Amino acid sequence: MQDTRVRGTPARGGIDEPGSSPLDPLFHPRSVAVIGASKTEGKIGHSILKNLAASGYKGPIHPVNPKESEILGLECYPSVSAIPGEVGLAVVAVPAKLVLDVVKECGEKKVPSLVVVTAGFKEVGREGLELEKRLTALCEDFGIRMVGPNCLGIMDTHTPMNASFSQGFPHRGDIAFLSQSGALCAAILDWSLERGIGFSKFVSVGNKAVLSELDFIQDAALDGYSKVILGYIEDVKNGEDFVEAVSRASRKKPVVIIKSGTSQAGAQAASSHTGALAGSNLAYDTAFRQAGVIRAETMEELFDYAIAFATQPIPPGPRVGIVTNSGGPGIIATDRVEALGLSMARFQKETLEVLRRTLPPAANIYNPVDVLGDATPELYREAFRHVLGDPGVDAVACLLARPAGIDPAEVARGVVEERERFPAKPVVAAFLGGETMAGANDVFRGNRIPTYEFPERAIVALAGLHRYSELLKEPPPGEGVRFPDVNPDEVKRVFAAVRAERRLVLLGSEAHRVAAAYGINAAPIDLATRVSEAVGAAEELGYPVVLKVASPKIIHKSDVGGVKIGLETPAAVREGFLEILENVHRALPRVPVNGVEVQKMMPGGTEFIVGVSRDLQFGPLVMFGLGGIWVNLLKDVSFRLAKGLSLRETERMLMETKGYTLLRGFRGRPPLDVEAVKETIARVAQLVSDFPEIAEMDINPLVAYESGVAALDVKMTIS
Repeated sequence: MQDTRVRGTPARGGIDEPGSSPLDPLFHPRSVAVIGASKTEGKIGHSILKNLAASGYKGPIHPVNPKESEILGLECYPSVSAIPGEVGLAVVAVPAKLVLDVVKECGEKKVPSLVVVTAGFKEVGREGLELEKRLTALCEDFGIRMVGPNCLGIMDTHTPMNASFSQGFPHRGDIAFLSQSGALCAAILDWSLERGIGFSKFVSVGNKAVLSELDFIQDAALDGYSKVILGYIEDVKNGEDFVEAVSRASRKKPVVIIKSGTSQAGAQAASSHTGALAGSNLAYDTAFRQAGVIRAETMEELFDYAIAFATQPIPPGPRVGIVTNSGGPGIIATDRVEALGLSMARFQKETLEVLRRTLPPAANIYNPVDVLGDATPELYREAFRHVLGDPGVDAVACLLARPAGIDPAEVARGVVEERERFPAKPVVAAFLGGETMAGANDVFRGNRIPTYEFPERAIVALAGLHRYSELLKEPPPGEGVRFPDVNPDEVKRVFAAVRAERRLVLLGSEAHRVAAAYGINAAPIDLATRVSEAVGAAEELGYPVVLKVASPKIIHKSDVGGVKIGLETPAAVREGFLEILENVHRALPRVPVNGVEVQKMMPGGTEFIVGVSRDLQFGPLVMFGLGGIWVNLLKDVSFRLAKGLSLRETERMLMETKGYTLLRGFRGRPPLDVEAVKETIARVAQLVSDFPEIAEMDINPLVAYESGVAALDVKMTIS
């Protein structure tokens, strides 16, 4: 692993140098009180006080304990109100039943920031939840920024300050780390001290009663010494605010998050196709992508990304050059390059000619460059110099298998020296061989080149750097496309009528009215309760027509004989109407039927689906994919958050599916109206954003033609 400590850099901030973040008073307080300080070794109040003193914090430290007059050589006060002068931060380590009184006293003392390490709140059940609600209300009343409760505490290595009961203090560095798990914080801290990894901030967010991961991400994005922001989270407190704020933060600094609880076991039961395909993990994936978050799958990956971002420049493009002394690692790395959306660089003619002259005849001069197992450090260095210097190379991965008769550290020193010629290109290393490579890895770490145990991890790190470079090229998210030709009053009328009948599921004719009110081209449809009405509707719409049973209790109409297509005469409509009612009554005798819907039969075309499922944290998710019978079989779908959805993003949704090939024209078929499909998705996003009561919605199929689209079947559920 890479040492990310900054050598020779003066500490920033401190008690006399506030920054521009709202949380500066928390991380750079002018004085700290430890409420619940203790003389007893092993008690939390003792550990916090000891850590503060040992961390090098320069301001006054005030122990608070009514039973003591002095702790660790510091004057002890009976209460926070007895401390003379201002208190910038109070760390609270008293039993849960005393916390409210302590916080009230801190509020009256005008303490601006609190860290409440005490457990016994919402994590223990209903009584704890009620106590936490009162704690939150107190903090809001007094305008206090609080970390916790139920947390390990906070650390800032640049202040420096260790306001926690951890058993160590991290090396100073440029990685800001926040975690929803205090135990994980402690484990990561121990591991980082062993590996020599440095941090700028180390935050245990606890129950997030006041301050959440969002506050700390925004703070680290504004500080002057964090280069990358890492997070372990279990949930997000306010999804829409998270996406909006992190979208801004991630354009200042990379944000890398690992999210636990990814199984679909907790996904909601849903009646729509979209609801069935959407789940909590997918919602997080979608939200993170739109917010510019790089999502790590494992803790190992989280820190692989972190070390690369903390030490390497952002690459100008995706083209990777590989230098190796063994074919196997080179092939493995090449496979990962292609799998992760990077590309193997193609060298210029001049580079190939130099490599041909320099390397042995048996060496491979094309990418990946294989200098062979008996290559000297000088030969490896020459190959690396020319690969890194090629204008067609954006980043380089240096691989070395255990060599015979040469010093790997000498190879590493050559890479370090040559790398200085092109500091704008990221370089990563994977020297394979365990302890035999220890000296080489020390050289790399000491010169801020990340080194990984295996080639795959090195390429994953480069892929993260490239993904971030692509994000920086994107304009920040806006309000999303808005269409002026919509009729929200018509939607309100439909919903009011549905609620008046104590229903949540709209009939097809009602859902089509809602879609049409927002400019979605829905095939004309009418509801008939008698045969004569059905014939009249068919005459007005024009033949041929389709008949469908109308019942909020019947989702899959064709399964119960509730659909008739291609009816071209009044007699066929009469017969079809009666047959549908008979079929449904036979199959579902107790299910109420509202009538039969008569719909204009549209020409055949390519079937897609546009749907919506509402996530509890992030709001409505819009889906696009192949429709008809293929949606649940192939699951060829793409999702985005409805809020802020642009036409540019709708096109990306299309491109992420195999259905895009059909839209662009396939095997002699003409291209379809991509713009009309994009507009339909955007109009659906506007509709569900304007009406949060829409819980689920499916347009399946949305038929696309060479010119235009038609929504043939619209399902909608409100809440």
